[in-house]
Order: sequence, then structure tokens, then C-alpha cells
Amino acid sequence: MMPANVEIKARVRDLAQLLRNAERASGSPGCVIAQTDTFFSVPCGRLKLRDFRDGRGQLIFYDRPNLEGPKLSQYAISPTDDPAGLVAVLSQALGVRGVVQKQRRLYMVGQTRIHVDHVEGLGDFMELEVVLQEQQSPQDGEQVARQLMEDLGVREEDLLTGAYLDFLLARAEARP
Repeated sequence: MMPANVEIKARVRDLAQLLRNAERASGSPGCVIAQTDTFFSVPCGRLKLRDFRDGRGQLIFYDRPNLEGPKLSQYAISPTDDPAGLVAVLSQALGVRGVVQKQRRLYMVGQTRIHVDHVEGLGDFMELEVVLQEQQSPQDGEQVARQLMEDLGVREEDLLTGAYLDFLLARAEARP
């Protein structure tokens, strides 16, 4: 069985306040990670190559519904020491759907990864990924996510569906 997490994504209203809340919840200043995600055309789910811009990367397959609020995501990750070479091969074999460039600040709170992302062309967002342990149900993960949302000051009306790539593609289609 693939690993799973419960995720939420939200628009950021007050970046400074969110960063303060995340630092308080995690007890750390977090760490900054530059990422370029190249998404490939696949028949189901999503396949992306994440390039950390330091010679390391990860090939990530994931499948999750496009729903607001907490949602179950199943995923598989394979590390690579040649992200550029892998992007070139997969681009030729599958075709590229799009590229997302972001600066991510990562905080850890228990089993949850808090991502505060600045996405080029879109702005600031927050993601929670509650990594489910074997004995936990998706409902347990949702409860953890909702409590953390409250602690961070994330409002229900700020929750989003889809992936950053979806937002970038929609924006490109809307341009005349």
C-alpha cells in the first residue's frame, strides 16, 4: 500500500502572521527550500519531478481528489541525483503539462509538514500535509489538520482545491 497523507491548501491572507504562527507551533524558524516541479502528462493521478536546484530531486506520483478542505492523498517518491536528466527523458516520453517554481518554507509540527510557499506567478499559499501513520484513518488526519488550521489562523473560506499547476494553467488560459 502506498503511503498517504491528509492535505489542505489555502490562500495566505497575512503572510507575516502565518509565519509567526507556524514558528510558534513548530518551535523553529523553519527551513527554506527552492523547488522546481515539472509535471508530466499521465493517464491518472499526477507525476512530477521535483528539482531542489542543488543536484538532488524526487520523482513523485500522487493521486488525490480536487476537493476543498482536508483530502486524502496517496503518493510514491523515488529520489534522484540527476533531476535534469530525468526531466529530459520523461519530457520526451510523456510530454510536459507545466512547470511550477516556488520558494518553500518548511515547518514540522508532530506528524505534519507545514509548507508556506511563494509560487512564481501566483503568490503566497500554505499547505498542511498530515502524514498518516499505519493505525490512523483519514478522519484522524483530518482532525489533526483542522486543529492545526485553527492554531495557524487559517480560515475555511481560504481553502483551495487543485494544485498550483492547475492555477497556473487556468491563469494562462484566461489571458487573451
